[in-house]
Amino acid sequence: MKKAKDYIVFPLDLPSERAARECVAMLSGHVGMFKVGLELFIGSGPDIIRHIRDVGSAKIFLDLKLHDIPETVCRSMERIADLGVDFATVHCGESQAMLEAAVRGSRGKVKILGVTVLTSVQHQDVAAAGFRDEFAADLSKLVVKRALMAKDAGCAGVICSGLEVRMIKEQAGTDFVAVTPGIRPAWEGMTADDQQRVTTPAQAIQNGSDYLVIGRPIRDADDPKAAAIRISEEILRKGEG
Repeated sequence: MKKAKDYIVFPLDLPSERAARECVAMLSGHVGMFKVGLELFIGSGPDIIRHIRDVGSAKIFLDLKLHDIPETVCRSMERIADLGVDFATVHCGESQAMLEAAVRGSRGKVKILGVTVLTSVQHQDVAAAGFRDEFAADLSKLVVKRALMAKDAGCAGVICSGLEVRMIKEQAGTDFVAVTPGIRPAWEGMTADDQQRVTTPAQAIQNGSDYLVIGRPIRDADDPKAAAIRISEEILRKGEG
């Protein structure tokens, strides 16, 4: 049975491998997965992946958001698949062929997640980028369209905000994984930052989210471990209760 902490993905968005290792040591056993992003991977490479694997049982999410021609994405994913991570990301972008290439390159060793629309993106950004008015007026339509494209390509799931999870699950099925960033605990409040489409952990889980990417509320807390435990309690009390 899935425990409350297993919903929590902690992003290691940190400037050094040393800082990342300190967070892994502190939070191992209190979060279900660690996310390694572009900044950390450029600095530390596969070493941080091996370290997380050696320290505990938390899953590993390599979030490089690949976006290139299909052949390059396929070859890159082949290398990622050999690292022993659980999830890896590729932008849905403009091409289903790119998503299919990522799935092909994974060789079934890593689950591929399509990045639909970044949670920092707002309606005016989509309009300025030249998308059709229907997508600029309602971002959820673009998110769902891309999610269904990812499913057709064979991806295991997508990255989406908690506001769109229910629609995606209804159309793509409950087995299609939804990983949700932009999570703000109820006790923290919806603070203003570069995440625009945000929800609480309970709201996201009630909508069907399988994993919650929670960074700042844990990282910036006076006691990050206590914050992670408090979020688990919120999930257990409101999300599953």
